Amino acid sequence: MTYEIIFLGTGGGRFTTITQKRRTAGIRIIGDSLNLHLDPGPGALVYSVSSGLDPRKINAIMVSHCHPDHYNDAEVLIEAMTGGATRKRGVLVASKSVLSGGSVCEPSISKYHQQMPSQLVEAIPGVRFSIANLNVQAIQARHSDPDTVGFIFETKEFGAFAYTSDTEYFENIGRLYRGVRLLMLCVLRPAGQSWKGHMTTLDAIKIIEEAQPEQAIITHLGMQMILAGPEKEAKYISERTGIPTIAAKDDMRISFGESIELKTDKSVLGLDKFF
Repeated sequence: MTYEIIFLGTGGGRFTTITQKRRTAGIRIIGDSLNLHLDPGPGALVYSVSSGLDPRKINAIMVSHCHPDHYNDAEVLIEAMTGGATRKRGVLVASKSVLSGGSVCEPSISKYHQQMPSQLVEAIPGVRFSIANLNVQAIQARHSDPDTVGFIFETKEFGAFAYTSDTEYFENIGRLYRGVRLLMLCVLRPAGQSWKGHMTTLDAIKIIEEAQPEQAIITHLGMQMILAGPEKEAKYISERTGIPTIAAKDDMRISFGESIELKTDKSVLGLDKFF
C-alpha cells in the first residue's frame, strides 16, 4: 500500500493565517493502519470534514512547535480521535514547548487533552518512536520557538519522507535529511526576503543540495512568498539544484510508494511531468 500525503493547508505565518490566502490546516498522512494529522493549524477540523477526511479516524496527531499556525486545532482533533474524549486512543506527538511550555510560550495543548490519547511522545531532537507502521525521528530545527522539531518518516517498504517544519538554515541541516526520498520544506519567504528563524528560497536550495532527495515540495507559504509566486520560486529551486521541486497547493495529494506521484481527480501523474 502506498502512503497518501494530503496538503489540507499550505499557508504559514501570521498574515497568511489571518487572511487565509492559503489555508493553514496542516498535512494529513494516510497509510495502512495510519491516519496522521501533522501540524493542525487553524482550519484543520473544517477542511478535514470538507475534504471527506473524517477526523474521528485519525490515530495520530503531531505538532512541531508552539505557534498557532501549527497547533491551533490540535485539541479538537484530539477530541475527535478519542471519540469525544470517551476512550483513550491514538498517539499525540509534540515538541516540549507544546506539552510543557518553554522559554517563549506556555503549553499549547492542555493537560486535560494530553491525558486523552493512549500514547504521548515528547519530540526532542534525536528521539525515535513508532506510529502504526512508520518509524519516526524528530530532527533539530532553529526557530523562534527553540524547541521546534522537524520529522523524518521511515516506511518499511518505500524509504523515507520528511518535513522540516519552520527553521532557518544552519550548517549541515540538509545532512540531517540525507537519504529521504521526498523532502517537504516550510519555505515562508522568497529569495532576498530573509526573516530570522524561517526559510527562504535560497535557504531551501542549500538544504536540498545537502539532502539530495528525489523530490522536494515547498509549503507553509507566507504572504510574501504567495505574492512572489510559489511556482516561480519552486522552478528556480529546481533549476539551481537539479532536484524536481514543486510548490504545494491547498488540497494537493501526493502518492508516496515505489514512485512519488501527484494525484489529480482523474489520474495520477509523476511529479516530473511538471518540469
